[in-house]
Amino acid sequence: MEGRFRIGLPSMHAEAGERRAFLPEFVASIARRGARVFLEHGYGGAMNYSAADYKKLAPQVEFVSHEETYAQDYVLVLRCPGDEDLALLRPGACLISMLHYPTRPDRVEFLRSLKVEAISLDSVKDDNGRRLVENLRAVAWNGVEVAFQVLRSIYPSPGFESPDRDPIRVTLLGSGAVGMQVAQAAVRYGDEGVWRDLAARGVPGVQVTVVDYDTTRFEKYMLPVLAQTDLLIDATQRPDPSRPVIPNSWVAYLPAHAVLLDLSVDPYKCDPAAPIVKGIEGIPQGNLDQYIFRPDDPAFDNLPGCVSSTHRRHTVSCYSWPGIHPKQCMRVYGLQLRPLLRKLMEKGGVQNLNPEGSFFERALSRALLSRWEQPASS
Repeated sequence: MEGRFRIGLPSMHAEAGERRAFLPEFVASIARRGARVFLEHGYGGAMNYSAADYKKLAPQVEFVSHEETYAQDYVLVLRCPGDEDLALLRPGACLISMLHYPTRPDRVEFLRSLKVEAISLDSVKDDNGRRLVENLRAVAWNGVEVAFQVLRSIYPSPGFESPDRDPIRVTLLGSGAVGMQVAQAAVRYGDEGVWRDLAARGVPGVQVTVVDYDTTRFEKYMLPVLAQTDLLIDATQRPDPSRPVIPNSWVAYLPAHAVLLDLSVDPYKCDPAAPIVKGIEGIPQGNLDQYIFRPDDPAFDNLPGCVSSTHRRHTVSCYSWPGIHPKQCMRVYGLQLRPLLRKLMEKGGVQNLNPEGSFFERALSRALLSRWEQPASS
């Protein structure tokens, strides 16, 4: 196998706050399986790892330029690169990344135009449709932690920490895999330490109301719920991303101090043929550089023209919630990816995957770009 499986690991240059890189022990596990691993110069530096840290566990790894990492047969990078980097992929290569096929149709077409194969990590699922590469707990807990920090700072009299305040009312949109994690995080304020402190002082806790997607379209039910909401959380996975769950006009019914938390992080796309809007209409898209937006933040004014942002509240949104705590995040992803890459190497490459084969072969096959078809309903 030595020399046959060449894999490049480029750094992510999405924004300054993006510090994540695969950990040395994960890189060593790939190298031990016989792969030639090419890391970008400075890889892991934002998390205080040096080349020596990687070489200590995997002496055979090679440090190369950014462009050279994209010149390999396989390219592994957690967040999908921008178009300029994608164009560096050579025809026939395979990109392994979070590609989000359903909500990124332009990306799908661009990758196909490059004549590359891809494995979308968010589409790697078991036979029951459960994702095998995910950090949903970090999505929920990190997002909820930040949202409560914001709510705590703006909560009206008698104050967030007062024993005389009402229970915090959280409205959770969506009851799927992320939603289940959110409910657990919300009743603990996203921070076990904060929860223990407030509970010890006799401060009322949190009341979570879960609203399933099928109920959200009923205005007569939703408006009274919104009027009593301190924290509104979007954790939906919508079958139709062209329609918001909460239209911007409904945001007006939320209390002035309410906080909006975006965990679905769908994009905006003003394409009349295939529009995409966030679940809560009129909120900005955040990233690891900025994920807190006051109602007067210029980001609201800079939203696409097809989006209404007339009604605004404090908003918390981040494209990569797990990246708030990068080392913990990458430890989780590394453990999940190890058996998948092992199987890929055992099979001699992506072209040899059998959709009817072993457990991990089937999971990888489901995530292939070459097998993806956009659902007719979208």
